[in-house]
Amino acid sequence: MKRTILLLLALLCACAVAAAEPASVVTTGAGVSVVPASDWAETYPDVYASYLKNQENSAVIDHVEEYPMIATVYEGMAFNAYYNSARGHYYTVEDVTSTGRPHKLANCFTCKTPDFTAAVNNEGVSAYTMPFEDMLAKVNESISCYNCHANEAGSVVVTHTYLADAMGADFDKVDKGTAACAQCHVEYYFDPETKATTLPYGSLSAMSPDSIYAYYEEMDFADYTNPRTGVRQIKVQHPEFETFMGEGSVHAGQFSCADCHMGTATNEAGETYVSHEWVSPLASEAISASCAACHKDLAGMVAGIQAHAEERTVAIGTKLETLTNRLAEAVTSGKYTDEQLDAVRALNRKGQFYWDFVFVENSEGAHNSKLTEKCLDQAEEAVDAALALL
Repeated sequence: MKRTILLLLALLCACAVAAAEPASVVTTGAGVSVVPASDWAETYPDVYASYLKNQENSAVIDHVEEYPMIATVYEGMAFNAYYNSARGHYYTVEDVTSTGRPHKLANCFTCKTPDFTAAVNNEGVSAYTMPFEDMLAKVNESISCYNCHANEAGSVVVTHTYLADAMGADFDKVDKGTAACAQCHVEYYFDPETKATTLPYGSLSAMSPDSIYAYYEEMDFADYTNPRTGVRQIKVQHPEFETFMGEGSVHAGQFSCADCHMGTATNEAGETYVSHEWVSPLASEAISASCAACHKDLAGMVAGIQAHAEERTVAIGTKLETLTNRLAEAVTSGKYTDEQLDAVRALNRKGQFYWDFVFVENSEGAHNSKLTEKCLDQAEEAVDAALALL
């Protein structure tokens, strides 16, 4: 009986994957323009009103104050002094322009405004090297309708073509409700030559943290170098897509990001529409009610996962802080050979990468608790091994 149930579940998951409805990809070239969100207000008043509700998510938490260890762990880049929590997508332009991290090029607008997305689709990779201030003068709004619809009402269109490029033949295996969000909620880097936003993989199977780390190792890539230790570190960026779709995920085969973060709402006339207020499932009564069919205490379950992940993340982050300081002392002590120091540096780089993969992932373990635990195990193992060498 147990084997039969497992087979049925496997078949259901397989059917869900097969039934995934892919998004289309934007047509690039001269003439790409952005229809502002306000222009859709009269045609889709309920959707537009729900989109404006993203203004309500305005709270900002100073992560440097909340997690003091990152002042040391991120030493060598501005995140160690200026790193605020995410808030409503309505504020993306304000956040990127008001941060204490200086921006030289327009590529920093990649996931902040449709105006830059359209510029890339018009001009190609040359848009990424435009001066930041020049692009700012052309910005009219933060993330809005164009980013996910490309002015095609009712259709989901991937306008950030680097996502389709990274997925390759696997693009059609990703449901449109996930692909829309995956345009920005991914790990990325700026190509050293073109400065273009680039994803560190070429298929679904290559999206794992292990494969991504191997990718960076092969290209000898680093976002910054710690000035005291000489460790060439990788700054991971919000890898929600990779985490949700990764090994160990229990929902990726059946649900999309939109299923859990964009609930169906009903207006006063009794008409239904998809809410464009992007919220946690716990903040939506409709979504939570749907989840209750399998999770009788969804809030309690999520709270338990997140508390455990948070406890381990803080503990390992504190170990990374200790390792950084001890390695810095070792560098100046003259007691270690270059080979010995490089061995510690390699472990430090690896430990920081796997720790960061969890630390900056916005679900705090809820998207994929198994992958979260695996990353934290790998991070702690590397940090402990580095400390042992010192």
